[in-house]
Order: sequence, then structure tokens, then C-alpha cells
Amino acid sequence: MNKPFISLDGFSRSKDADDRISKDMTSLFATPTGQSILKYLRSITIEAVNGPNVTDAELRHMEGQRYLVGLLERRIQHGHKVKQQ
Repeated sequence: MNKPFISLDGFSRSKDADDRISKDMTSLFATPTGQSILKYLRSITIEAVNGPNVTDAELRHMEGQRYLVGLLERRIQHGHKVKQQ
């Protein structure tokens, strides 16, 4: 029996569908505009620093945003690997 394929985002889908998502992300963010947008998103999430007065709710919100940007970056890396195969 085949083990279900769990994608980068934790959802179960076929490997082909998962690869397609990653390749689409790679194509989208390979353009100069896409690279600029990803750089902007990174600057307001992953590279942002919260001060000591941040609330629990604000921190959770920020971590969710960071997760999404990190997922985009992992998808792009995965898309490059899929294209090389």
C-alpha cells in the first residue's frame, strides 16, 4: 500500500500536484517583479524585529506571516529541484 504524500505545507496531495505548485511558484517569483515582491514580503516579516512590548496576539500574527513567506521560499527552492530532475 502506498504511503500518502505529504507536501511542504503539510497537506496531503499527489506528488505531481505538489511539484506543479512548486514549479508555478518558481516561475512566478523568477521575474524581476516577483523577486521585488518577495524581497518586500521578507523585509516586513522574516527580517522584522519585534520589541519587548509585543503582545501575544501580535507575535502570533507575525509568526503566521513569517510562516507563509518561509513557505513561499521553500516552494521556490523545491521548484528548482523539481526542474532539475
